[in-house]
Amino acid sequence: MQFSEFSKICEQLEKISGRLDTIDMIASVLPSLDDDELPIFVRFLMGRIFPDWSQEKIGIGPNLVFESVAYVAGNNKSKVVKDINREGDAGTAVENILSKKEQTSFFTENPDLIEVYSDFKYLASIEGNRSQKEKLKVVRKLFANAGPLDGKYLSRLILGELRIGIGEGNIRDAIAKAFDVPAESVEHAYQAANDLGEIAAIAKKGEEELAKIRIELFRPVKMMLAKQGTIADMIEEQGAIAAEYKYDGTRFQFHKSGDLCRIYSRKLEEVTAAIPDIVEVLLKSTEHDIILDGEVIAVDDEGRPLPFQNVLRRFRRKHDVASHMENVRLVPNLFDILYLDGETLIEKTFEERRVLLERNVMSFVAPQIVSDDIKFIEAFYRESLDAGHEGIMIKSLKSAYTPGQRVRQWIKIKPSVDTIDLAVVGAEWGEGKRAHLFGSFILACQDESERLLKISKVATGFSDEALAGIYDIMKDKVISESGKVVRFEPEIVFEIGYAEIQKSTNYEAGYALRFPRFIRFRDDKGIEEIETISSIGERFRAQSEKVR
Repeated sequence: MQFSEFSKICEQLEKISGRLDTIDMIASVLPSLDDDELPIFVRFLMGRIFPDWSQEKIGIGPNLVFESVAYVAGNNKSKVVKDINREGDAGTAVENILSKKEQTSFFTENPDLIEVYSDFKYLASIEGNRSQKEKLKVVRKLFANAGPLDGKYLSRLILGELRIGIGEGNIRDAIAKAFDVPAESVEHAYQAANDLGEIAAIAKKGEEELAKIRIELFRPVKMMLAKQGTIADMIEEQGAIAAEYKYDGTRFQFHKSGDLCRIYSRKLEEVTAAIPDIVEVLLKSTEHDIILDGEVIAVDDEGRPLPFQNVLRRFRRKHDVASHMENVRLVPNLFDILYLDGETLIEKTFEERRVLLERNVMSFVAPQIVSDDIKFIEAFYRESLDAGHEGIMIKSLKSAYTPGQRVRQWIKIKPSVDTIDLAVVGAEWGEGKRAHLFGSFILACQDESERLLKISKVATGFSDEALAGIYDIMKDKVISESGKVVRFEPEIVFEIGYAEIQKSTNYEAGYALRFPRFIRFRDDKGIEEIETISSIGERFRAQSEKVR
């Protein structure tokens, strides 16, 4: 498939509003692709370049894209930026710019999907002092070979916002329909392999091949997530339940084979080199080939938990790790096991997995109680808070491990302040002494197709130091600017506190947050983990019931 054909498909999909029509169209295309094209097509359609588990990144920001487009179109960069700011969408602006490009002699070939993907792979491999110059050369070549429509989707793909509303659910159902396999089989295989592109190619071979997919060492899977709920409801639904401390730390996934191990963050980024002290103690804690799920916390000299930001300082550290080990002491807490000596365990119940965890790991297993007595669970909750933790996690003993899913089999119990994780999609410049910083931020949730919907602004809860730090992180992620408003690549997650959720016609989501307040910067979370519009609706209904 030529990239130009892919671009036309994206254009058609962008105009389709119905979910079933979207699935039908994708399903009609998938069988026509060969085995090499299929994984690339699926990932590109979702706005992704590499598998979710991959550590590869192309490392291209807006500035490099704008500079490349300007060079190819025979314009200066400031004009390109001005056009993008006026349009408000980098893709549409690039399409318009390339339709008038003067350097037509640059156009040499019509690349296919595999050739574009090969260039992306090369971009991800470039390192060293000359990396920016070499990357610029490759990106210029990509845009030089792009027609206007190709440029629209190429720029969006590079910037990580394809904006055609194709989420995991749509792709899963399209794969199922295209190759006549159950959607449940596609979903189960995806949970283990963590790459819908690869799953599409396997589904083409039939349901039996999908059933063979297992979790693999050093290919991290997404972490199971919890919803909000109450102790009473869980006991009423489940009977006896497990309760564990809810830590104010950072989730991690530990993979070990023999003496080789790697640790992955919640965003599935490898952080092994940043936390060698955790590597050392976990290697000694088990003799098995294993994948473990847990959370790292920072503690003081007396062993009491320190704030979450202390953990992030260690996870972000790339240089001078040894000195920071002395300043910030980390402790792992293990609460689940996904793989043991070649066997995938995610289909086993939580009760069965806990037995295997305790039997095969000698230390750092998180404390747990099991009871159907609400007073006993509440006492454990108070014990957790007294120890300096966030609250407790309640887990169904019968629950399987569902990677990437936020389900009611796990719920979190915290003090009554409501918080929500949202994507930062824009900002407004500050005023007065904060005029050189972003002063307020535009936040978004996601719908079932992973389309971002604006839901709130937040301007309170920031210290001057926090705003300066956020500016340093986000200044290079600006895609467009109009007056005091800027728009970002959607990569950053904020945890936001709020008084209540209200119905609103001012935001795309149809809801707004009353008295939103910045709690913390969640660079341990990816955009795919932000709140969904359906869960916000659940929060709104629960809030209304509580009032009544």
